[in-house]
Amino acid sequence: MTGPLGRMGIWTFDFDGQPAGRVREAAAEIEELGYGALWYGEAFGRDAVGQAWLLLGATRRMVVASGIANIAFREPLAMATAERTLGEAFPGRYLLGLGGHRVDESVPEVNGFPIPTRGKALTTMRRYLDAMDAAPAQGPVPDPAPRRVLAALGPKMLGLAAERTSGAHPYFVTVEHTALARKIMGPDAFLGVEQAVVLDTDVARAREVAAAHVAGYVANAPHQAANVRRMGFGEEDTEGGPSRRLVDAIVAYGDVDALHARVEEHFAAGADHVCVQVLTGEPGELPLPQWRELAPALVGG
Repeated sequence: MTGPLGRMGIWTFDFDGQPAGRVREAAAEIEELGYGALWYGEAFGRDAVGQAWLLLGATRRMVVASGIANIAFREPLAMATAERTLGEAFPGRYLLGLGGHRVDESVPEVNGFPIPTRGKALTTMRRYLDAMDAAPAQGPVPDPAPRRVLAALGPKMLGLAAERTSGAHPYFVTVEHTALARKIMGPDAFLGVEQAVVLDTDVARAREVAAAHVAGYVANAPHQAANVRRMGFGEEDTEGGPSRRLVDAIVAYGDVDALHARVEEHFAAGADHVCVQVLTGEPGELPLPQWRELAPALVGG
């Protein structure tokens, strides 16, 4: 399913802190740099549907992908109608990534906002997909239909991704996880992997940024902490701050060659597409210099 996505994309949360005009300019430049897809997360900034309209309207060819649209934030009917509308308005250019099913009852709110809990991950996602598929269409139906992927990490969710959607979009994973995902899903399912990177030749400074990124997910995202354990990391890797072994497995840091090498490892392990998330230690700041510097190696390589 790689198609217009190409091999390489950009993944970012950093648009949420920028005004719409700045986001449009950055998206257009990312397209001109040659990246095939632009992935964005959803938290409490712009909602996934509004962000898609903004990015698709600012570009001409590039695929825009939610990575992911949180199913805890909207009902299946709302998601299905938005998917159809985006698919009809921008044929072949919108990819819907779905996730957020792993809301943990021990974390009932974020920043004081109560987060709905939908139940067991696999059952909840299967029912959500069923409801989306059953949503009646009373307007134009896009042809081709927009593609869907799941934010799958564990074996059962990866299996569901291959069974019910185009494939999977694993986030915060290792190269070894990519190989396992390919084995579970088979040769035909799409596998688009997020890879966090720090482009900085000062190794100590780069590792500090990488460690902060890993620590945040291990401490605050129960589903990611569980997947870290599933990937073979123990308490010695997570207690008191992430171990260097864990940090090095999740984040690639160093010069362009080092980051390119990690991306190629994912392809060798079975990825169809890799979207890099550039970390700078300055959240909210657009890493345009890094996106520019990486483009010749990643897009051309």
